[in-house]
Amino acid sequence: MAQKPKVDPHVGRLGYLQALVTEFQETESQDAKEQVLANLANFAYDPSNYPYLRQLQVLDLFLDSLSEENETLVEFAIGGLCNLCPDRANKEHILQTGGVPLIINCLSSPNEETVLSAVTTIMYLSSPGSGSPPELTTMPVVQCMLRFSLSANTRLRNLAQIFLEDFCSPSQVAEARTWQAHSALGIPLPRTEAPQ
Repeated sequence: MAQKPKVDPHVGRLGYLQALVTEFQETESQDAKEQVLANLANFAYDPSNYPYLRQLQVLDLFLDSLSEENETLVEFAIGGLCNLCPDRANKEHILQTGGVPLIINCLSSPNEETVLSAVTTIMYLSSPGSGSPPELTTMPVVQCMLRFSLSANTRLRNLAQIFLEDFCSPSQVAEARTWQAHSALGIPLPRTEAPQ
């Protein structure tokens, strides 16, 4: 487990966040990277941290982490993006820096939380009606959401149904239903954690 970053208590929030980013970039330990990314994702939940996180380029750190092989890093990165993207400036940054394909790739994760955060992030990046970037409602994404809408997982099923109803046109959904070449069929449903 990673030690807390050595931060002077007088440096404030920006200094603490900078110490986390520095630790993430410098550590070789996967456990430490996971813990730091989880902390940054939690800080991303508070809108008062948005300016600091933008200044420290944490959005790019999250986007870069979506390409990691470590599923835990991907889970925390997409969770952080999900927390950040309701803010207009953060949303624009994600859209302008090519983040959408990375987020869409998370739909095929075997990790349930990663998929749930990816669906929610896509919804936050979209605008109901026709104001969404077109790549958010491409046929493979709509087909994937149709498949998720049939999931036994209630949270995933409900999110997918909301996406289909609020962010897709009826003609998009109808076309996705009739397509025979179901490109989303290869996307496995995420593993559901067994209750403990």
